[in-house]
Order: sequence, then structure tokens, then C-alpha cells
Amino acid sequence: MKNTRIKTIFGILALLSVLIAYVPAFADKKSPKISFKETVYDFGQISLKAGKVSHEFAFSNAGSGNLVITNARADCGCTRPEYSDAPVAPGKNGNVKVTFAPAAKGYFSKKITITTNGSPRKTRLLIKGEVVE
Repeated sequence: MKNTRIKTIFGILALLSVLIAYVPAFADKKSPKISFKETVYDFGQISLKAGKVSHEFAFSNAGSGNLVITNARADCGCTRPEYSDAPVAPGKNGNVKVTFAPAAKGYFSKKITITTNGSPRKTRLLIKGEVVE
């Protein structure tokens, strides 16, 4: 009976040791969070003759760790995203520049997927408009 109590006490102490060791690690984990000012931009009517148009999507790091954009991918070759891979500190701002090269007249809607090390992992941006003569 005495051995059972000692084993139980040692078991409880071992469990408490593990909890004490790991709980601060979870509490101190710094998590970045990307927050875009806007996720949709409408160019309205743009001229085919004028050529490429661009828009910068502004974002901030609303988290507690450094934010890094790891990838930006457009759904077609006529759209090109540009971004810095430098870390964005908590509370600081950054931009993703999206350039669209019109090839034909008509309405367009293009998606850009932004991947980060933070929350959310992926954010979808959208540009749209109408190409006219």
C-alpha cells in the first residue's frame, strides 16, 4: 500500500514537471497574423492600348511574431504579384503589388493566393475590371 502511494505521488510529480516545462513554451509562442486593408480591387474600365496596370494591396502584421510572405501566386500568366520576403515585425505594414497585363477586351477577374507563415496561412486577393479599346 505504501509503494502504491509513493508511485502515485511520483507519477503526479512527473506529470506536473512535464506540464510546467511545456505550458510556458505554448504561452510564449509568437504567432504572426496578416490583415489586409482590402482583398478586392476593381480597376473599373482600363484601356487595352494603355497596357499594364498595377495595384498595391496594403497589409499589416496584427500578430505577435514576425510575418513572412512565403509565396504569392496568380491564377494566370497575365497577372504578376510582387512582394518582399523580408520579415514584417508585429504592428508594421507591407504591400503586395499586383500587375495585370490586358491581352483582350472584356471583363476580367483574377485571383492571387498569398501564403504566409502566420494566420491565416493563405489569403485570396482579387482584381477585376473591364478592358476596353
